[in-house]
Amino acid sequence: MRRAVCPGSFDPITNGHLDIIGRASKLYDEVYVAVMINKSKKGLFEVEERIDLIREVTAEYANVRVEAFHGLLVDFCKQRDIPAIVKGLRAVSDFDYELQMAQMNIGLSGVETLFVPTNPTYSFLSSSLVKEVATWGGDVSHLVPPVVLDALTDRLRRD
Repeated sequence: MRRAVCPGSFDPITNGHLDIIGRASKLYDEVYVAVMINKSKKGLFEVEERIDLIREVTAEYANVRVEAFHGLLVDFCKQRDIPAIVKGLRAVSDFDYELQMAQMNIGLSGVETLFVPTNPTYSFLSSSLVKEVATWGGDVSHLVPPVVLDALTDRLRRD
């Protein structure tokens, strides 16, 4: 079975993330979406909320699994016999950082990293940008799935 992982914080998941996950799901038998737990950072959504949202918006992909992880991504991969990490690249600045991570990961464990160029429609998109625009009342409805927009709007209204 061919397995891969799409890692990230997904706070919140965007249409750009979904594009990469969907494309990976066509290439691999099983795709894990690994939701990073960073105890030193306070996200807008709790990890379990992110997992629930991701599961809902990836439900059409029968081969996608969603789990949280804490620690080294290569350990997550080793525990699940995952030989490949799939990462979307938006710009050259992404490549500089991701290349270093890819070289470290293959050196630590032999896990390969595959870079997928982002759909040009989403080349500017990040969770941080979505949160910032939404915080100031901007329209992000074309950047996130409807269920994520509802959760985001609700969360910002309460905070």
